[in-house]
Amino acid sequence: MNNIPKIPSSEITSLQHYLGRRRFMKGAAVAASALALAACGAPTLTPSSSDKSSTPPASPAPTAGASSADAVLVDELGQEANTYQEITSYNNFYEFTTNKEAVAPMSKGYPTEPWKIEVGGLVNKPGVYDLDDLNKFQQEERIYRLRCVEAWSMVIPWVGFPLAALLKQVEPTSQAKYVRFETIYDPDRMPGQRSNWYEWPYIEGLRLDEAMHDLTLLATGLYGEAMPIQNGAPVRLVVPWKYGFKSIKSIVRIDLVEEQPTSLWMAAAPNEYGFYANVNPDVSHPRWSQRSERRIGELKRRETPPFNGYGEQVAYLYEGMDLKVNF
Repeated sequence: MNNIPKIPSSEITSLQHYLGRRRFMKGAAVAASALALAACGAPTLTPSSSDKSSTPPASPAPTAGASSADAVLVDELGQEANTYQEITSYNNFYEFTTNKEAVAPMSKGYPTEPWKIEVGGLVNKPGVYDLDDLNKFQQEERIYRLRCVEAWSMVIPWVGFPLAALLKQVEPTSQAKYVRFETIYDPDRMPGQRSNWYEWPYIEGLRLDEAMHDLTLLATGLYGEAMPIQNGAPVRLVVPWKYGFKSIKSIVRIDLVEEQPTSLWMAAAPNEYGFYANVNPDVSHPRWSQRSERRIGELKRRETPPFNGYGEQVAYLYEGMDLKVNF
């Protein structure tokens, strides 16, 4: 894959070493960093030892010949990953609640085993995949930037495999033009789904060539650990050049279809959320600019690049399209 490093799990920096190195290098800046977290609304609570969903993963064994103190977890642009605490404590998951800081405690203990994903529609080989089936695909680390449509962002070390590997296995037919994704519908245990503000379950979609792109990931974990509930366990979509709402969580169904799917957000507010949802600083949301973003854990805002910085890899997919009309 062009310019995106593939890092084995054994070499990923543990949260403890990562934070330790930052404390050593930045010294007194830690206090300022804490103020920055508070200023941008990121969580500041210290996780309890009993709350596994907020507890950093155990340190992996050091890589032979490498110093973990010198290993900084960064994306291909050199941007440092957010901490495990930040990634797992500040979440959009409307199936549970619209309160970002409340998602982790509200979702704690939600059962994700057994779990099955039905893959069908316009394919030659439809199938049902459980977690063991998904784990047979080659898992790898992908450090991606996540840009929310609300103009905040993170850098996240995902674990997963390209969606294309699964789609090739089911063999899309020549009529298949789009991929439709559906999340679990469980209003008894997901109180947000009792709201009639949205058309549940959560639906999202990609054009087939977008879905087949090597950057498009089915993620099964982060920071070298299984996916936390609040981040979309046990399996979610990650499309790093699009706004985060396209990366649907807790998937139970994938269908290859001929017509463009209508997503939950398109149905709720079609003037605000389009099908493509490519990160585009030149197209403002009706209620705010998209030219800059606040990285969780930082005080200053930073400029947002087109396609979230992945234009070299994906811009060709949209040649000839008016991205202000096809937003």
